[in-house]
Amino acid sequence: MDEQTKKADKVILVVDDAPENLDIMTSLLSDQYQVKAAINGKIALKIAEKQRPDLILLDVMMPETDGYEVCRQLKANRVTREIPVIFLTALDGVDDETQGLKLGAVDYIAKPLNPSILLTRIDTHLSLDETRRQLAEQNQALKEAARMREDVERIMHHDLKGPLSSIISIPALFKEYDNLTERQQEFMEMLEGAGWRMLSMIEMSLILLKIEYGTYQPDLKEESLPDLLQKVVREMSQAFRKKQLDLQLEIPEPLQKLTISTEPLLIYNLLTNLLKNACEASPRDMPVRIQLTQEAGACQLVIENSGEVPEEIRSRFFDKFVTSGKKQGTGLGTYSAKLIARVLNMDLQLDTSLPGHTRLLLNFLCQ
Repeated sequence: MDEQTKKADKVILVVDDAPENLDIMTSLLSDQYQVKAAINGKIALKIAEKQRPDLILLDVMMPETDGYEVCRQLKANRVTREIPVIFLTALDGVDDETQGLKLGAVDYIAKPLNPSILLTRIDTHLSLDETRRQLAEQNQALKEAARMREDVERIMHHDLKGPLSSIISIPALFKEYDNLTERQQEFMEMLEGAGWRMLSMIEMSLILLKIEYGTYQPDLKEESLPDLLQKVVREMSQAFRKKQLDLQLEIPEPLQKLTISTEPLLIYNLLTNLLKNACEASPRDMPVRIQLTQEAGACQLVIENSGEVPEEIRSRFFDKFVTSGKKQGTGLGTYSAKLIARVLNMDLQLDTSLPGHTRLLLNFLCQ
């Protein structure tokens, strides 16, 4: 649709108590727009509610119901409140213009009118209103898409958790038999552990979705941070055993019994993501240091690996889908870690100040 056709579809309501002014405005605008006229405020309000024009040109000084009152009633009506209103008036004082704009008018043009300026202002505000409508529609579409995504996620989680729970229960049953070899027992434990990790991943995906939307409230409990770190280190050592990495966990004696108020599932996934990222980025046969320190009521967890983050992604390291040099990388590990840290009131930072090394710093309050 070309610009002229768009204009021809637009309806402008002109409101003025002087018939000669209505004739002038109709003559000026009718070549480009559909024009409707109202000789007083009451008629204007009825037309606006029933036919909803695209823009209203409103005189201020009218008997009975003046332009200010008409504008006030337009903005109070759910049907007409979004219609752009331009005041046309001989009142050109600053206070008059301020009053008009405070009532919700988009513009205030003093008489006598300059036709070219008036037409330009009309075009501008029609374009702005069209843009506003498009943005509102896009915003509504995004909200609906987000709701649909969350609904699909919930359905998937519900449908997956049922059969997965059955899969987890089978190894637990077999482990009760005393005729399994040591190797078979080990396989059952591995299968059960994998099932629980999958169940955790399903739960976390829905939690992360809620965190993204800003609707998630963590369920805080006291947890032993050293125990969690030792568990994650054991799991990562097993997962990356082919790389023969040396995972060095350093927890000073005074911090061996440190507990923090956190949500177990969230902190476990946060630590897993951070250490997994370090193990993936580290060269073979190299150490990965996990160091916990405390100073003046503040704790810091440092995870350090050999290798540097490429300069081109350092500023976007925690952004969604940012990855480099990983064939299977999705760019979601560090992104989700940043989200989790934020919801747990922790501060996660990337430190590239040490040449040849990458350090992730997790800072949080502790006692």
